[in-house]
Amino acid sequence: MTTQPRYRHAAYGGQTRVLENDTLRVEVHRRTTGWGWAEIVAPDGTLLAVLDHLGELCLRDSPVPLRLEATEVTGTGPELVFDVRSAVVADALRDTSFASWIGSPFTGPALTGRVVLTLDPDGARLRLDYRLESQQDLYLRYLRGPWLRVGEGSFGAERDDAILPGVEWTAGHEWTSGTDWFRDPWAMRVTPHRNTVAVPVMAVSRGGTAVALSWEPDQDCTGWFSMPREHPQPVFAAPNLVERRDGSLLGLMLPEARDGSGDGWHADPPLELHRGQRIELTAVVSVVPGRSLDAVTDWVARHGLPEPPAPRWPIEETLHRIAEAVTTRLWHDGRGYGTAQTETDPFRSAPLFAAAYLERFPDGPHARRMREQLASLAPEPEPGTEALLTEGRELLGQQRPDGSFGFEPDGRHLVKDDFLVARDLVAPMGQAGDTALDLSMTPAIRLFELAERTGERAFADGARRALDACLSLYRPEGGDYWETPLHAPNLLAAGHAAVAYELGFRAFGDQRYRERTTHWLRSLLAFTHLWEPRGMPMAYNTKPCLCSSDWYFANWVRDHVQWEVLTTFALAVEHGIDLAAADPLIDWRRYQEGVTWAAVRWLLDHRDDTWRPHNLPDTLESYRQGRFDMCLPDTHNATTGLYGGMAIMPDIVAINLLDLLPKRG
Repeated sequence: MTTQPRYRHAAYGGQTRVLENDTLRVEVHRRTTGWGWAEIVAPDGTLLAVLDHLGELCLRDSPVPLRLEATEVTGTGPELVFDVRSAVVADALRDTSFASWIGSPFTGPALTGRVVLTLDPDGARLRLDYRLESQQDLYLRYLRGPWLRVGEGSFGAERDDAILPGVEWTAGHEWTSGTDWFRDPWAMRVTPHRNTVAVPVMAVSRGGTAVALSWEPDQDCTGWFSMPREHPQPVFAAPNLVERRDGSLLGLMLPEARDGSGDGWHADPPLELHRGQRIELTAVVSVVPGRSLDAVTDWVARHGLPEPPAPRWPIEETLHRIAEAVTTRLWHDGRGYGTAQTETDPFRSAPLFAAAYLERFPDGPHARRMREQLASLAPEPEPGTEALLTEGRELLGQQRPDGSFGFEPDGRHLVKDDFLVARDLVAPMGQAGDTALDLSMTPAIRLFELAERTGERAFADGARRALDACLSLYRPEGGDYWETPLHAPNLLAAGHAAVAYELGFRAFGDQRYRERTTHWLRSLLAFTHLWEPRGMPMAYNTKPCLCSSDWYFANWVRDHVQWEVLTTFALAVEHGIDLAAADPLIDWRRYQEGVTWAAVRWLLDHRDDTWRPHNLPDTLESYRQGRFDMCLPDTHNATTGLYGGMAIMPDIVAINLLDLLPKRG
């Protein structure tokens, strides 16, 4: 039966083949010139996306892009096979009015090969395999593989949200590559450097359905002799600003971006191909119930979390190395523990992991020295009950009638002046009175703590109102408000929310809170590297947020930060809650192990010379002397593999390592 296509930007040749199961229908159509393009249809008949072609190349020396098409289609069951060749301009213009004044230098196809479409019999997934070969020596502006126009011909650019993990998470009418959270030139992220992509899947959702495209990020797609290998380059635009069309774009292409400019959908200089050069590319289109985060979670559930990084040292040795650093290089007689990077740096009267370390290793190699140091300092006084009651009442006084907490950039949130400078120099990163997830979650956690310590029921009730006020929120925002746009996607907010809602579930037994724990935990996946390019270890590195600091001064799509994700699990340890119990779909214990050993991989060793300070250049000499060895660097650059920022006390790493130790019987 011939199905009349709904896509109006292809010349229908009157033939259609269908791949179909209970969850998805793929209608593959023939153009007047050959097979094909495909329409991806939901069981209810909604046109979800259009696969515009079986491949398209743009040559430096051709007047028009050339589609890959097939004269026949073969295959049985869930598989369709297309033996494709690229269009030949000279053939298309022969015997037309153009023949006398346009001369193409190519007399045969530039590329030939095979494209196979395979529908998973048991799921809403379509696999695309490209095996191509160059027939001539060519200069290629691009070669497009999967080119998915989501919403085209149906709901257009309307969407609930869109995610490219590690790069983008937009909601509603926000644009990917928009300037909501960045200023140019960092704003353009249509073709991001592949190292900045945290999970190789991109998705757009609308009305309870997410369309996703995933790929093998380290696949060697092509290469010639000693020339650089090419890997799949994601192209992500919602709305489709690349082609300026009414829809969203999920695509893969060659060549890959070599820098972070983000607008490289035409290669300059072009990619050099040679006769006989082979090109391979594999991808999967998935349709998942829910929103874009559900598509990311689906990918993780199907592929599993990667193996945690190999331990740099055995776990107990790592803890003793941290203890050695803390009790020697990071100890300052009469002042306490600290990095002492500036004259105003605070000192601690006890390392955050000291009590747990001394309990686990009472006779450890550094235990005696740590005890002596702790005894030499006046302990930080514990606030009395009245002080705790006063703190709780002040928090309740800041709470708004709906239960949320508002942004006070000139008041209680003025811990740094970054957003004041940004407001005056460029634009506000958040307006006074705005609210965001983390602005309510951090006081909720504190109110739960105060309720437990004072027995004051009103504090727990206030925390509950804060949780209820945020039940409808979906994207984590607000965690790094002191230097980033308030409503930008943020990992720290997700972590705080997971802990806050699990505390709420423990206190009140409300199943809605457990569901929100699960959601906010899964939000961490959008910020976490679950693959790594060969030769650059970065598995389980995390992005703090998908935005820039102060609009211009740090790019958090390019840079990783590890302390924030470790804080989530350290908070859970502090409160005696098991986050892994909230979500059996994902192995969160393995995740914690992964992010912790990734942090150990970061720990500084001046002999490696992999770190440079950012806003404290004078500390470079201290680093070279080894004073910061075993400290956690603030940032890791995903494109260079180098570390930077400040040197951070390694306490948070040790807390997680102690939690990962097997429990003693």
